[in-house]
Amino acid sequence: MLAKHKIVTLGLQHILAMYAGAVVVPLIIGGALNLTPTQIAYLIAADLFTCGIATLLQVLGTRYTGIRLPVVLGCTFTAVGPIIAIASTSNLATAYGAIIISGIFVVLAAPLFGKLLRFFPTVVQGSVVTIIGLSLIPVAMNNAAGGQGMPDFGQPHNLLLALGTLVIILLINRFFTGFIRAISVLLGLIVGTVVAYMMGMVSFASVAEASWFSVVEPFYFGTPQFSIVAIVTMILVNIISMAESTGVYFALGKVTGTKVTDQDVVKGLRGEGVAIVLGGIFNAFPYTAFSQNVGLVSLTGIKSRDVMIGAGGILVVLGLLPKLAALTTVIPNAVLGGAMIAMFGMVVASGINILSQVDLNKNENLLIAACSIAVGLGSAAVPAMFDQLPTLAKMMLQNGIVTGSMTAVILNILLVHTNKKASQTAPANVTVSEAS
Repeated sequence: MLAKHKIVTLGLQHILAMYAGAVVVPLIIGGALNLTPTQIAYLIAADLFTCGIATLLQVLGTRYTGIRLPVVLGCTFTAVGPIIAIASTSNLATAYGAIIISGIFVVLAAPLFGKLLRFFPTVVQGSVVTIIGLSLIPVAMNNAAGGQGMPDFGQPHNLLLALGTLVIILLINRFFTGFIRAISVLLGLIVGTVVAYMMGMVSFASVAEASWFSVVEPFYFGTPQFSIVAIVTMILVNIISMAESTGVYFALGKVTGTKVTDQDVVKGLRGEGVAIVLGGIFNAFPYTAFSQNVGLVSLTGIKSRDVMIGAGGILVVLGLLPKLAALTTVIPNAVLGGAMIAMFGMVVASGINILSQVDLNKNENLLIAACSIAVGLGSAAVPAMFDQLPTLAKMMLQNGIVTGSMTAVILNILLVHTNKKASQTAPANVTVSEAS
């Protein structure tokens, strides 16, 4: 049992690992829809508050919902474009109506995903986890360079900050043990931010402007409205998120040494469905399991659910105290990027470790791993290749995790399952190759 101060510290480390992703979504959507600073501040507060509630639902769990693994939930980037499109053509109330209905869909469709787990053997799981890590690496490198689109992108001071943060994390892992090693990412972020402050790269203006206390209100942007097109769009977004989360559950299972059953996946996806409904009610966003925190669990070796309960509690408090929430936004992108390199690299290493348990001398397994990783990484690296496709198809195929996972599952069916059936139906005195 971890001491309370350790739970809080380790929980804060997980929040800092996912914070950029959690805050960027409301900032992008708020800016694209020309919301006022007050409205954007509400979006951020509502998002953090609902992230905390969603995380607690998943980690604590009930008889029917919650994966009960050390997972953190955050808003999915897949929903950014659709929410902006829906709100631009109608209003935010329509977007939130669609989010609520799509969350109910996830709850009802979760058992179907559970039945599909037989198509996720070890070779598919390893490929999917590897794809998740590889698809996150460009995010880390963009942050390490200062943040995509930033005026100082790629400047030496950003690269040095990222390198320095990474080196600090590595040194702490090399020369320390126990609790200090477990919070190596947090210490790296703190030291990196202090150095950045001395370089004049940290501003506390956002902290000064933020209010001390705010209460998240249901239906802040109005009573939900419903549109068939908007609902179908958000359902497709959440189907993508369900596929991503399933991969994250498998990755967490491997990292924590827990066997993830089909019923575990069903309960996890049900928990996400409930979280998505809450996101619609509190005018936040659809939620999914965050991959970056899997890397942090692997890097620190701390697998306790108590830490995630602490993280969920802190997120709820941050959602109620905007000034504290704003304090965590002063960490420069380059510092976050340096930490992300270590964390996301650990996800890739976890995937490779899973694949090491597979007999890759079998041509079928080799093809499944090779093609799925290539397709997933290619889709993430060159998303423009799908620009000429219809909007919904483009949205799905530009997600490397989805394309890679689909490729792995389809190849497993074609190369393994069909081969097994052929073996079972072939005459006893005839080989499979002769029978075919």
